[in-house]
Amino acid sequence: MNVVSVFSVILLVCASVLCIALIVFLSRITKTIKAIQYEINDISTGMKPFIASATNLTEKLNQITDSADDQIETVKRMVGKVNDRVDTLLLLEEKIRSGFEGPALDIIKTLSAFANGVSAFWNVLRRK
Repeated sequence: MNVVSVFSVILLVCASVLCIALIVFLSRITKTIKAIQYEINDISTGMKPFIASATNLTEKLNQITDSADDQIETVKRMVGKVNDRVDTLLLLEEKIRSGFEGPALDIIKTLSAFANGVSAFWNVLRRK
């Protein structure tokens, strides 16, 4: 046996060891990938009900906001109507007040003048 044969045997043994090591590491990598795949499947299975629940919640929130928007619009219309009615009542009150103020002041002035006249008459009558 010469040196080349010895090195060939050593080289074949090293290649065999490297192949065995490669097979062992590939099997470990395969097991790790399978474990990751199982975990991803578990996560996706757990996420499906969560996604369905979130979708249901979103739909309900949309319904609630639509209902709230409708109710706000109804309240706005009602407030507008009440505001119009109050404005109408205030205008009516102003018209009534302006219609009665002039004649009422005239009557008060007349009664005041009449009271002054009666008072002056009684004062004159007492002096005599």
